[in-house]
Amino acid sequence: MKRILFVCLGNICRSPLAEGIARHLCNSEGYDFLVDSAGTSGWHKGEPPCEHSIAVAAQFGIDISTLRARTVSPDDISLFDYVIAMDEENMKSLKRMGFFEVKKLGEFGGLNGADIPDPYFFKGFEGFEKVYTMIYRGVEDLLERIANGTL
Repeated sequence: MKRILFVCLGNICRSPLAEGIARHLCNSEGYDFLVDSAGTSGWHKGEPPCEHSIAVAAQFGIDISTLRARTVSPDDISLFDYVIAMDEENMKSLKRMGFFEVKKLGEFGGLNGADIPDPYFFKGFEGFEKVYTMIYRGVEDLLERIANGTL
């Protein structure tokens, strides 16, 4: 079983969305992957995803309300086959922590290496919808590549 960890800063917006989308796709496509998410900071440890992330996921039939934020652990280096950062800053933080095999979600789904922007800093709900779409495209492609053995 392949293990995938999605990482953002606080683990309340982007990475729980990626985790929820990945779990949903694993169920619908029959992928046998273990999926988790974490943050590079401990600011929100134990908190649920932010209200807008829960709402945008629910619009697409995905429930992330039971997820709880956690901080990346040194043990994660050996536990996960794929560590996927949401943006360049997350990648830099992970590399400083000793993660050397890190990919950025924007490398997948035709996103041309783009950072997945933190929707927490957008005004209104539209930013969350945009970010959800980007994450979905990236996660869908990532999972297909892992399943097909091309990653």
